[in-house]
Amino acid sequence: MKRTATQPAAADTAPSAKEPQRRDEAQATSERFAPRFAPMDDEHYRSENLVLGIGNLLWADEGFGIRALEQLHARWVFPPNTRLLDGGTQGLYLLPYVEGCQRLLIFDAIDFGLAPGTLRLLLDAEVPAYLGVKKMSLHQTGFQEVLSLAMLKGWQPQAIALIGVQPQTLDDYGGSLSLAVRARLDEAVDQAVELLQRWGAPPQPRTTAASSDSLSLPCLRLDAYESHVAGKAFTPGDVRFLNLSFRKKSA
Repeated sequence: MKRTATQPAAADTAPSAKEPQRRDEAQATSERFAPRFAPMDDEHYRSENLVLGIGNLLWADEGFGIRALEQLHARWVFPPNTRLLDGGTQGLYLLPYVEGCQRLLIFDAIDFGLAPGTLRLLLDAEVPAYLGVKKMSLHQTGFQEVLSLAMLKGWQPQAIALIGVQPQTLDDYGGSLSLAVRARLDEAVDQAVELLQRWGAPPQPRTTAASSDSLSLPCLRLDAYESHVAGKAFTPGDVRFLNLSFRKKSA
């Protein structure tokens, strides 16, 4: 029988024997690390204080927000009314968490137009204003929309704060933080602790490792990430990056 456009061959549509297993593994990973999306009255979303790190670990200094949150979590223990959340680049999926909090603290890399490594603390109305200018990536567009939509729906937070750093390097796929930005992690953590104390949620110094309640996959922590990508990432300056001679040899 001849094949037609509406009658594909059986071999074209037969699933791989490993396909169900791959789907199950992907679903399990997604359910573990992605935010739950449930009705807004779900207590899962509610917190008095939400500390949110946003950004993309794969693009060098754009991962500052996640790295600052990681350092904060590694050094301090927080009361039950405070939630730390790795927001990554999840955009609108973060909306119920934002709507469910009374006070919001954000870590992010922001293009202030200042010297690389400059750290700034923005409060209340300053936050959406800075997120709306000089966008460096899609995650900032997405999070500005989250704030706007939450406020449009009636969210009235008691306080919003942003601890932002001026990035130095963004076009380094697979790279880690630049030295200028890495040097401000301690100061960013100190500012966050001081702010949370003013908000009535003082953290306590951590005396045990934080591995039991890790914010993300262990392989994404700063030390593990840098050990994996060293000499392997196709980044600017790497002889393999857009290197035609390397491609010919590899072909």
